[in-house]
Amino acid sequence: MAQAGAIVLAGGKSSRMGSPKAALEWHGSTLLRRVTGIVARSVDGPVVVVSAAGQALPALDGEVEVVADEREGRGPLQGLAAGLAAIGDRVDVAYVSSTDVPLLHPVFVRRVVGALEDTVDVVLPEIGGFRQPLSAAYRIDLLSTVEELIAADRMRPAFLFERSRVLHMSEDDLLEDVALARLDPALASVSNLNERADYERAHALPAPEIPVEMFGPLATRSGTRRQIVPAWSLGAAAAGVHVALDEHVVAALNGDKITRDPELPLVSGDTVAFMVADAGG
Repeated sequence: MAQAGAIVLAGGKSSRMGSPKAALEWHGSTLLRRVTGIVARSVDGPVVVVSAAGQALPALDGEVEVVADEREGRGPLQGLAAGLAAIGDRVDVAYVSSTDVPLLHPVFVRRVVGALEDTVDVVLPEIGGFRQPLSAAYRIDLLSTVEELIAADRMRPAFLFERSRVLHMSEDDLLEDVALARLDPALASVSNLNERADYERAHALPAPEIPVEMFGPLATRSGTRRQIVPAWSLGAAAAGVHVALDEHVVAALNGDKITRDPELPLVSGDTVAFMVADAGG
């Protein structure tokens, strides 16, 4: 059995944003595509998107599962229930995220999920004086408790925490992880975008600086083997070194994951190597 999956809640009304957050453009991709791609990099189990009934979603990686929450406007507990039910018994724990956190980093997800021990049901970060229920890890077997709360119309996440064994993690607790302290010291992973101004500020941030290496004919053609390029995605990294990411080229992300998906999200600390497909092994 895989250890962890992920649930991304995409069915909110986005009333303050003025348009659906899931489909907002993010440097050649969308918010939902970026967030699902990041959590997929962070867990070894299924990634489930919970949408509203009839909601149109942007294109997603083919391995991402989508389930509709048939009871609109009931809040995150309703979406959590739908996601937990969809994952079923395939994993023990799910990291739960909103769709509007484009600065989410895989090391944050792994830090939160990794803190869940046998005596804990929920790992709940508390950052900036606020609980972060949509940047938290939940045991799958909490589904029955969530369903009981929904049936009783007790829809606030606080009611679930009252009936669960919760590990509260402060900023200091989270940043005891050396990798997280280095790659996301401000814990921007939980910075969500509520209004258009939030989105515009985040969208204007500089892209991560990605070390890119080229092998074989690609290095010969470019005249340089190593460069550092700003890139939010694999496609942007390829464009930055003038490589066509087509059927003849593959990329190795961080030395292992082989892909040619141009929308694969990149984050600080990533490295990319491009090579001719026949030479990729």
